[in-house]
Amino acid sequence: MAIRTIRIEDDEILRKKSRDVKEIDEKIITLLDDMAETMYDAEGVGLAAPQVGILKKVVVIDIGDGLIELINPVVIETRGEKLFEEACLSFPGQMGKVLRPEYAKVEALNRDGEKIVIEGEGVLAVALCHETDHLDGVLYVDKVIDGA
Repeated sequence: MAIRTIRIEDDEILRKKSRDVKEIDEKIITLLDDMAETMYDAEGVGLAAPQVGILKKVVVIDIGDGLIELINPVVIETRGEKLFEEACLSFPGQMGKVLRPEYAKVEALNRDGEKIVIEGEGVLAVALCHETDHLDGVLYVDKVIDGA
């Protein structure tokens, strides 16, 4: 495992769309491991592959309940709306209020290639939406309603 460099603010890769993972091979497993280590080192709660310069649909999240690894995640359901204070490892020292779903359900693959469904409310719903947005080149700063 290795700590990777997190791409910051104006890095053009953050605005590009990620590609589906076609095969879960050793490179993807290493990417998952490195992303988790990088996220924990940076004291974040989520990290998407574009943030470490890889345009693949891979996300890691840990809001304090254990590591969630998502490959090719798709948000399949959301409910409710709430204004949440968000931050991002690619925008150090910045925060802003974003209107996000209170509930989100995501379908993805795990590292073993098995289909999984993750449901979350509150902070987990925010993290699921925030990180999947990264895979489409959408950043939370695009959605800020009130900067803090």
